[in-house]
Amino acid sequence: MGLAVLPASLATADDFLIDRLRRGGLVLFFRHADTGGEACDRSYRIGDRAGQRNLSPAGRAQAVRIGEAIARLSIPVTDPVLAGPVFRARDTAELAFGAARVAVTDSLLADDYAGDRLSWVLAEHRRLLAAPVPPGGNRVLVGHRTPAIMVVGDAVAGRAFPEGAALVVEPAGDGARFALLGILQLAPIPGGGFHGC
Repeated sequence: MGLAVLPASLATADDFLIDRLRRGGLVLFFRHADTGGEACDRSYRIGDRAGQRNLSPAGRAQAVRIGEAIARLSIPVTDPVLAGPVFRARDTAELAFGAARVAVTDSLLADDYAGDRLSWVLAEHRRLLAAPVPPGGNRVLVGHRTPAIMVVGDAVAGRAFPEGAALVVEPAGDGARFALLGILQLAPIPGGGFHGC
């Protein structure tokens, strides 16, 4: 799998993560913003907004605050920001970074939308987490929790990776391995972060 996790005392140190992100060369994998109170997915069809669980009003505001925090903290972002095509991921990316900076890709599909392409989707997640990132910028991905758990492992399972949070990942430089440095919440919602679906 290519995963290394730092000790919990270091992995939860936001100051360490922010300082490290300012230098670039990392990957920020955001779970889409808050969907609390929204209807669960029904159609599992790309492009069917009414059949998908969408961002809540609080989630839309959270996405905007994420983008504001990235700018305020001087965290450099390499264009394009990549987002999955399910609307909650795409909307999060576009609200946080601006639609002109976002490229939508099936590589970041939610697992339950992937169908018989799940193995490919997981391989794409691994590739995007492990591919080298030039210094001076950070690759930003916006996707979903379950593929992240399937690729990164139990360190991001359970309640460790709420909606709107980001995994901070350091590619090993060989294009095949990566290390999870920690989980960063730039715009947490008190009592939010997990839906009931």
